[in-house]
Amino acid sequence: MFTNFVQRRRIYYLISAVVITLGIIAMIYSTIRYGSPVRLSIDFRGGSLFVVEFEDEASETAIREVYTDFGLDDPIIQQLGDPSENRWQIRAGTLAPDQQAALISALEERVAPIAEDRSTLDVISPAVGSEVTRAAILAVLAAGLVVLGFIWFAFRKVSNPIRYGASAIIAMFHDVLVTMGVMSALGIFFGWEVDALFLTAMLTVVGFSVQDSIVVFDRIRENQPKYRHEDYETIVNRSVLETIHRSLATQLNAIFVMVAILLFGGATIKQFIAILLIGLLSGTYSSIFTAVPLLVSWEKGELPFVGRRA
Repeated sequence: MFTNFVQRRRIYYLISAVVITLGIIAMIYSTIRYGSPVRLSIDFRGGSLFVVEFEDEASETAIREVYTDFGLDDPIIQQLGDPSENRWQIRAGTLAPDQQAALISALEERVAPIAEDRSTLDVISPAVGSEVTRAAILAVLAAGLVVLGFIWFAFRKVSNPIRYGASAIIAMFHDVLVTMGVMSALGIFFGWEVDALFLTAMLTVVGFSVQDSIVVFDRIRENQPKYRHEDYETIVNRSVLETIHRSLATQLNAIFVMVAILLFGGATIKQFIAILLIGLLSGTYSSIFTAVPLLVSWEKGELPFVGRRA
C-alpha cells in the first residue's frame, strides 16, 4: 500500500496552527510596540526618500550621524550599485523644506560633496501607502471570490464542488497569515519594514498558493471516475502521490533561483525575494498538507460547525 499522506492530517493542522499562532503573537506584539502588525516603511508612514551620489567616498556611520542630529533616529541607509559609485539610498522621516536644505548642506560638510545632478530627494505622503494597501486587500478578496467561482464552475461535475474552492481559499489565507507572521517577526528582531514591494510579493504568494492547490484538485477530479470502487480518502491520497513529484520539482526550481538571488543579488531586492521565498515554501506546504486534507476532513464530517453534506 502506498504512503498515506492524508491520514496524518491532524499533524499537519497542528503544525499550521503552531506557526500561525506564533505569527499572530508576533503581530500583536508588533502592534503594541510599533502601532501596526508589521513595521511600516515610509511608503506607508510617509517620509523622505533621498537617493544621493557623493563625489568622494562616504560611510554609513557618517550619514547616520547627520540624520540623527536632525532628529531622525532610525534612517534606513543602503548603498546602491558598485561601492566605487558612492551612491546611497536613505529613507527617513518627513522634514520641512528648510530642514531639507540644511540636511543636504550638513551632508556635504560632514560626509562628502554631493553630485546634485545625480541626486534626488522625494517626499512621500502616507496617503499613498494607505491607498495602495486598500487596493491590495481588495485585490486579495477579489482573487478569493474569483477562485471560488472558477473552481466551482470547473469542478461542477464533481460532487460538492464548493468544497474545492473553499479549501483553496483557506490554504491561500493560510499562506498570507504565515508570510505576515514571519515578516512581523523579522521586523521585531531585524528591523525589516514593509514597503510597496511587500504587497507585490504577497499578491504573488496568493497566485502560487492557488496554482498549487488547483493542480492537486484537478488530479482528484480525474481520478474519481477511474477509481469508483475506492473510498474518497484513498482517491485523494493517490492523487497527491501522482502530482507531488511534479509540484516539488517545479517549486524547487523556483526556490533555487530565489536562494541564488538572495545570496548574490543586490541589497534593495533581498527583502522582496526573502518574502517571496517564505510565501513559496508556505504555498507548497499548504497545497498538499492543508488544502487537500481539508477535503478529506470535510467528507468525513471532521470539521467543526460544518456538516458532512454542507
